[in-house]
Amino acid sequence: MEPRTPSETEVTLTQMMNPEHANPLGNVHGGWVLKLIDEAGGIVASRHARNPAVTVEIDSVSFREPVHVGNLVHVRARMVRAWRTSMEVEAVVEAENPLTGERRTTSQAYLVYVALNHAGRPTPVPPVLPETDEERRKYEEAELRRAERLARREREQTPR
Repeated sequence: MEPRTPSETEVTLTQMMNPEHANPLGNVHGGWVLKLIDEAGGIVASRHARNPAVTVEIDSVSFREPVHVGNLVHVRARMVRAWRTSMEVEAVVEAENPLTGERRTTSQAYLVYVALNHAGRPTPVPPVLPETDEERRKYEEAELRRAERLARREREQTPR
């Protein structure tokens, strides 16, 4: 399989945040932001694998600042690393005031997806070919996150 660069499958989703996305204080629900993160990540994973991809884990997500009604939310997602059938995607969320153009990073997440074949079984995916120093750094860090995930899964499955 031919390797793909992170930029080949990068996607940015943009959506206006309306009152139905928020609590009574006008802050957008974290679950709504997670939905957008997962949608963007799923698109990236499917584009990379050229197969359907399903969410296996949201490894970590941080909510640094609130998103408000009236903000434009931009979710930029890109492939970080791929293994045999699984892939790690990073998503960065920015909130933009459309009247001033001010943007601020509000959230970041790492997600894991598995590619599925026509029978719904895990299927191999192409490797990731990082191009920049930052992409190479994130590529290496992904292996550490994967090791932590696998160790956590092992601990959770060990009888007490």
